[in-house]
Amino acid sequence: MANERLLGVVLATVLAVIIGWVLHIGKAVLVPIVFAVLLSYVILGLARMLQRLPVVGARVPGGLLVAFSVLAMVLALAAGAALLSSNIGKLVQMAPQLQESLLSVIQGSAAWLGIEFTPTWQSLRTDVLEQVSLQRLVGSAVVSLTTVLTTIGLVLLYVGFLLLERQGFDRKVGRLSGDPVTVTRIRHIIGKVNDRIGSYLALKTLINILLGLVSWLIMVAFGLELAAFWAVLIAVMNYVPYIGSFLGVLFPVAFAVVQLGEPGPLLAMSAGLIAAQFAIGNLLEPLLMGNTLNLSPFVILVTLAIWSGLWGIAGAFLSVPMTAVVALALSEFPQTRPIAVLLSRNGQA
Repeated sequence: MANERLLGVVLATVLAVIIGWVLHIGKAVLVPIVFAVLLSYVILGLARMLQRLPVVGARVPGGLLVAFSVLAMVLALAAGAALLSSNIGKLVQMAPQLQESLLSVIQGSAAWLGIEFTPTWQSLRTDVLEQVSLQRLVGSAVVSLTTVLTTIGLVLLYVGFLLLERQGFDRKVGRLSGDPVTVTRIRHIIGKVNDRIGSYLALKTLINILLGLVSWLIMVAFGLELAAFWAVLIAVMNYVPYIGSFLGVLFPVAFAVVQLGEPGPLLAMSAGLIAAQFAIGNLLEPLLMGNTLNLSPFVILVTLAIWSGLWGIAGAFLSVPMTAVVALALSEFPQTRPIAVLLSRNGQA
């Protein structure tokens, strides 16, 4: 009996290593597909939320709600692309002013720290820029931006075909097996994943939009340039658990150091952004979402590291929903249910 259990553990470990290897080498193919599936969940989840509204659900057909959700998502992506394009132009125009402000901040910091010599751009170029290939950095940025735009186009193409084929998906599931019990179990797992993941992504998207809007109002109140761009960045980064909230505040605050300069407004704006993150992330989000995914915080942190190692930045965004899907699937089989219990927050899988 002990030998059989040891063999089972060894085989499971080997299988996990093989799956991890396949996920890593298949990153370029798998990441757009997973993003397309999750974006479809957001679209359908938004349509279901609209359908639950008393006035809308009774009068508007489900297909029209899905079409409205698709239109809203396409407009949101188009607005994001337009915002990115316009803000790049503004950054180019502001570059000389930002350069002078940054030099002033560096010189002030040097004086405060008691450094004898006053830094200049010539000395900074000699000490820093010679160690960095700007041409390589610019080239990498252009390649990264091109890759992102290509991936978005591919994701939207996948989403279109997924939504077109969703009507016949249930018939395909019914023909997966001749055993009605097996088909019922498969449908139960798919339904469970659809409900939880769809609800999580739709609510998370609405919460992130609210966080971005509140952050935008705070940054506008302090006169921060490119406030809309930073607000979108905060909303997007909030999909990444734990680390995303920190990075979402760090980038606009770092920009404010250069633009605002004065410690008073800088500290006040930082406090406002942190307060918005705390209030929405720790008070409003648990109230609205409850325990939708039922994942342990430690498990979320560990899987964030694992998925980021496998798929980079994309893995950080996908870590929570992917782990939730795995946990839901494991909970449906007696042999793997103990693993799902260990992954859960409250011990109930």
